[in-house]
Amino acid sequence: MKTPKKIILTTLIISILLMIIKFLAYFLTNSNAILTDASESIVNVVASGFAFYSIYVSALPKDDNHPYGHGKIEFFAAFLEGFLIAIAGIFIISKAIYNLFYPQQLKELLLGSSLILVTGIINGLLAWRLIIYGKKLNSITLKADGKHLLSDSISSFGLVIGLLLIHFTNILWLDVVISIILGFYIIYTGYTIVRKSVGGLMDETDLEIVNDVLAQLNLNRKDVWIDIHNLRSQRYGAQFHIDCHITLPYYFELNKVHDEVTLIDQIINKNLNYETEFFIHADPCLPNCCHYCGYKTCNVRSEPQTKQITWDLNNLTKNKKHFE
Repeated sequence: MKTPKKIILTTLIISILLMIIKFLAYFLTNSNAILTDASESIVNVVASGFAFYSIYVSALPKDDNHPYGHGKIEFFAAFLEGFLIAIAGIFIISKAIYNLFYPQQLKELLLGSSLILVTGIINGLLAWRLIIYGKKLNSITLKADGKHLLSDSISSFGLVIGLLLIHFTNILWLDVVISIILGFYIIYTGYTIVRKSVGGLMDETDLEIVNDVLAQLNLNRKDVWIDIHNLRSQRYGAQFHIDCHITLPYYFELNKVHDEVTLIDQIINKNLNYETEFFIHADPCLPNCCHYCGYKTCNVRSEPQTKQITWDLNNLTKNKKHFE
């Protein structure tokens, strides 16, 4: 499989070529809407360049100053990309409003539309490639860059439709309207990327990951795992760090406790497409755990099992045993 660095480097080179084509289309047509698309391509190039650097840094091994690795830089890369996209959208809207009062003469719209259509198709293929590899490699940067290029591709297709409409109707002010609509769409795209990156920097719970872990814990649940609680997740690039508490029979010797903790680690890493590092704290059971404990061969019960508690987000993420 290709490495993230090779993938993003290829994207960077292609983005530079597409940017040149879009500016060529602008100089041929004087279209403000095409300038909108070309301006966003500058963001594509800058963002891909920083993405390449962030992937290089995130791949560096752990050291004394970064015991969890360097993967958090991918959130910074996504933040910068989203911020630049939003700035580009603001510039696009400002330029469109200016041209509303000081319009430019449009020309060669069919040729310009053809060039933009080609760049839109290429960007769409690049976006699909980045998103697929981003999911396979669990790379935040690749997925963010892919979503950015996908929005660029969609806006290019919309732009082509608008340019053709202008060409056949000769309604010139549509150029400004299309540019403003695309500008707001670009700002929204930037906002969603920034929101995702800030959530990662603030260690916001990744519900998709936690739900996948919950599904595996329920599927492979053992009788001696009386309960699991205080489950939390953090993401560092492609690696996830999950810590939790597990309640085990209080009389288990240390080797047995270690075996159960190791088993949980193995189950998650074997069945999920994530590189996960577990930190598991073992708690001893208490007499009021007995009513939901499923360990059938336990000889020190204070009462029989009367219910089995479903493990879900509500109880596994709380920092307490499942007393009811």
